Amino acid sequence: MAEKTNYEVLFMQLIMQQQQWAMMSMGKLKNPMSDKIERNLEMSKYAIDTLDMLAAKTKGNLGEYEDKFINEVLRELKLNYVEEVGKDTKEEPTPPEAATAEETPPEA
Repeated sequence: MAEKTNYEVLFMQLIMQQQQWAMMSMGKLKNPMSDKIERNLEMSKYAIDTLDMLAAKTKGNLGEYEDKFINEVLRELKLNYVEEVGKDTKEEPTPPEAATAEETPPEA
């Protein structure tokens, strides 16, 4: 019984470790080693993919709470990842001072 409880705790810690790694890689958390916000979407995708694999490989072997927890963490991470990728694909608007005379509407 104690061994099962210990494995449950270790499993939850593993999920939270991957979650924290993904959030740091998305620039959502400060890296405690460098004390800086760092962004590397490839690393965050790797952490999310690792959790996806873990969820798939343990399907049917988890308790209700563990299953709900890993799926909730994955949902949160994927939403944050899509948001961060969207930031990279948005075009930056041209600042008004950079507009040419032809693009500037006449004053009334």
